[in-house]
Amino acid sequence: MTLENPPAVDPSLASRVKFILTRPKFEWPVIDAESATIKGLFTNYAVILAAIPAVATVVGQIAFGHRGLVGPVLAGALSYVLSLISVYILGMIIDALAPTFGGTKDRVKAMQVAVYSMTPMWVAGVLNIIPTLGWLALLIGFYGFYLMYLGLPVLMKTTAEKALGYTIVVVVAAIILLAIVWSLVAAVIASFVIVGVGATAFALS
Repeated sequence: MTLENPPAVDPSLASRVKFILTRPKFEWPVIDAESATIKGLFTNYAVILAAIPAVATVVGQIAFGHRGLVGPVLAGALSYVLSLISVYILGMIIDALAPTFGGTKDRVKAMQVAVYSMTPMWVAGVLNIIPTLGWLALLIGFYGFYLMYLGLPVLMKTTAEKALGYTIVVVVAAIILLAIVWSLVAAVIASFVIVGVGATAFALS
């Protein structure tokens, strides 16, 4: 197998995940040539992968001593919904910034960059099953920024010279969105911990 002759394309979900993670330079041109819709990107890819960290968070919270089910389930559901909203907003930001960096506005292409660049973070989210490994999942997720750097010139048609600046601006926006998401999720978890402790104290008094 050579760079000039990449392996045949399999459009399945598993193959898309595998190829965007392991051979992104080949996969972005494949994605660029696809006929896609925003609805299809979310229903066939984002809503499935975004469930990985959400479910892992619920399992981890329950398995490692969190009292009750309501807090973990609510936190997982909130993180899931906010993750999907965040990636949609990120796609809009990518689209809006395209002309600034010599690219072409295209909402669908921008959403493709946003959704597929989130793949490492979503897949690594399985580590949330062990709460103390959450930082590692976040660290692995940063690989998505490199995927974005490779994808922006291909899908948004920005020049190679401006791709780095484009990526940096989008990455800053992504970090802010992630910080907001995790702050909200942490606040929900903390509120239920406080309520649980209060209820226990009341029952023992």
